[in-house]
Amino acid sequence: MLQTLKDIFSVKDIRKKIIFTIFIILLYRIGSFVTVPGIDKISFMEQVGTSSNGLLATINLISGGSFGRFSIFAMTIGPYVTASIVLNLLQVIVPSLDKLKNEGEEGRKKLSKYTKYLTIAFAIIEGLGLYLTYRGFLLPQLTYGAGAIAGCLLFMASLIAGTALLTWLGDKITEYGIGNGISMIVFVGIISRIPSGAAALYTYAKGGFVPILVVVALIIAMIAVIAGVIYVQQAERRIPVNYAKRVVGRKMYGGQNTHIPIKVAMAGVMPIIFAMSFMMFPGTIISLCTKGNPTGFWAVITNIFSVSSSSAWYYLLAYSVIYMLLIIGFTFAYTMFIVNPVEISNQLKKNGGFIPGIRAGKNTSEYISKVLKNITAVGALFLALIAILPVLLQGALPISISFGGTSVLIIVSVGLEVLKNLETQMVSRHYTGFLN
Repeated sequence: MLQTLKDIFSVKDIRKKIIFTIFIILLYRIGSFVTVPGIDKISFMEQVGTSSNGLLATINLISGGSFGRFSIFAMTIGPYVTASIVLNLLQVIVPSLDKLKNEGEEGRKKLSKYTKYLTIAFAIIEGLGLYLTYRGFLLPQLTYGAGAIAGCLLFMASLIAGTALLTWLGDKITEYGIGNGISMIVFVGIISRIPSGAAALYTYAKGGFVPILVVVALIIAMIAVIAGVIYVQQAERRIPVNYAKRVVGRKMYGGQNTHIPIKVAMAGVMPIIFAMSFMMFPGTIISLCTKGNPTGFWAVITNIFSVSSSSAWYYLLAYSVIYMLLIIGFTFAYTMFIVNPVEISNQLKKNGGFIPGIRAGKNTSEYISKVLKNITAVGALFLALIAILPVLLQGALPISISFGGTSVLIIVSVGLEVLKNLETQMVSRHYTGFLN
């Protein structure tokens, strides 16, 4: 391990990427403590920042405490994720957008630009929703008369600028650093909340014998979840592939046996991030429609999407079912988006490859699609169960559990992704990696 770390920092390119990533992370953490101008920070933290509301607690966890302090990064990368979801759905409906993803680097640049535009649009909507919900925490001079307009503009401009900056920082990590920038930002946000979560558990454990048993049980469950996540993240279904022998001139090509790896968790943590962003959206729309004071039917919807440890069991059940269905749906959608069975089949046919017992062409693509759907179903169910674990624990435990299966899944997934990235770069330079 120590030798591997020494080898990593001995390679100039890798060392520069690591240092750059750390630098961007430091900027992100500094920005998470810069409060939105005009907000009564102390009052907000007392009434909202420490709320046991499941959604608010999760948002605060993902944002690394930025929401609890109502910093300029309070919206985190939520608008960007929502924009990505919408653009992916539009690619199915709009043929011109679908063609862009097959146009190489130029097409990807255009899609990235459209995503940025949509991010700003959703940031404006979400920022307005947050303003209507939490404008009561603005300083008095920013809530009446002409000051109200200035307060609204200052509030929204700070949040929109924070989201834009955070998206830009994520892009820079992806381009010049280690791993996926957006995932890394979420990863750092969750990691930063571990000390406070550990302190809360320690304080609770000091209450007597029963709290100690509860904490020990939670630790054991956490270890089991980590082991399960690692196992599922590494699991794959290997489809055997044979290549026919070809004679070209005096040389013979092909004849080898290989496989197509289909990972159980092909989509990674993206479906959960998508689902969390989607769960935040109804609350924003309701705030816009009811000016931050929902009643009747709108209050019921708000309670469903804003569960806490004190919520009724039917609200917890409704929230869990909707959350699970969203995760399963996004898992299938994202997997089918990144893996094209028809394209794989065409590539195999072009290179003289075939799956034993399966005809080349349409039959091959249908077989790959069937295997992919079966494997994805297992992965989607696993993601859904892991994600609702904290919600289920809220109704059974006397303490709020925001750091649960979702957090562990994100931490493990991003950690493995970074390790594999470093592994690839080390192996390409004839060094031994972490996973060897």
